[in-house]
Order: sequence, then C-alpha cells, then structure tokens
Amino acid sequence: MADLEILSRESLARPALEIAPFLLGKVFVVGERAGRIVEVEAYAGRHDPGSHAYRGMTPRTEVMFGSAGHLYVYFTYGMHFCANVVGGEVGEAQAVLLRALAPMQGLPEMRAARPKAKRDIDLCNGPAKLCQALGIDRAFNGADVVGGDQRLFLADDGFVLRDPPMVSTRIGLSAGADLPWRFYIETDPHVSRR
Repeated sequence: MADLEILSRESLARPALEIAPFLLGKVFVVGERAGRIVEVEAYAGRHDPGSHAYRGMTPRTEVMFGSAGHLYVYFTYGMHFCANVVGGEVGEAQAVLLRALAPMQGLPEMRAARPKAKRDIDLCNGPAKLCQALGIDRAFNGADVVGGDQRLFLADDGFVLRDPPMVSTRIGLSAGADLPWRFYIETDPHVSRR
C-alpha cells in the first residue's frame, strides 16, 4: 500500500470522544493485512461506567493508563479478542474500540483466519471478527501502532469522509449503554450494526 502516513502519537493524545471520529477512515495495518476503520466506540476511563478502567488500574487495564498510540487487547466471553487504540494523556485511560473494518489488503489471509465468514463483507464487521481476521491476540496487548513499525501501524492515506459520521449508543454494554459514543460511516456496508 502506497502513500500511507503513520499517525502521530500527538494526534491520539486527546480524549476518546475526539479520537473516535478522527479514526474513522484511517487504515489499520497488521503485517500483510489491512483495513479501513469504519466503526468505533469511545471509552472514557474513570468517567465512563462502560470502560474497563472505570474502577481504576488493574493488571488487565494497565496498558490503557499508558501513553497514547498503543493497543489495549482484551479477551471476552472466554473466546474472543477485541482491540482498542489507547488515547489521552498518561494516566487517563482513554481508549477507542475498533468495531469494524473494510478489508483493503490481505483478503486471502483474512479468509483463511475466518473460514466461517461466507462473504468478504463479513470478515471484519465486528470487534472480535476483525481481531480474528487480522490475527490479533493477547500478544498484541501493548503494541505500539504509531512508533514506526512497518508491520503494525495506524495510518492516513488521504481518505476523506463525505458526510459527518453517524452517532449512536454503544453496543453490548450494561453500564454506560445510554451514552452516544459509537461512531460509524453510514454508507459503508462493513459496519457491524445499523
């Protein structure tokens, strides 16, 4: 993929509610696989009952309290991984859950990683699906996605959203479910849920 500019750490060192819409349209690259971010959810640390960091730092959430530009990867329901981009200042635990990607590169590898997906549109249309398609597991927890690694990074390829992102409440939460902190590209068919 040509003309990719890796995001700066400074561009992510702000509140999750600012980072979430900013990440829409950006490209997430993991080895030979890549996709455009089309759906995200913001999590605001200690001020957000839906955040894993709501009650403070634990060994599980330590990465969230670190510097912006790292991945917070967690295991859920005893079977799936989900990936978040850490933002904010050190100690704030701001994070943005990557909910859906539009596959751009490495589709054969994604298909092999997600053999149950019958259509390409279903490869990355959910947070656990995109981690499976990209091969993201616990080993990626704490990985730096803006540090210059040419095999794992977040980048801008000049894509511009034609319309403001759609906003809705977050999905699958019991606490903080009423907060309108989910952002997505309305016209993209890879969004997990309308």
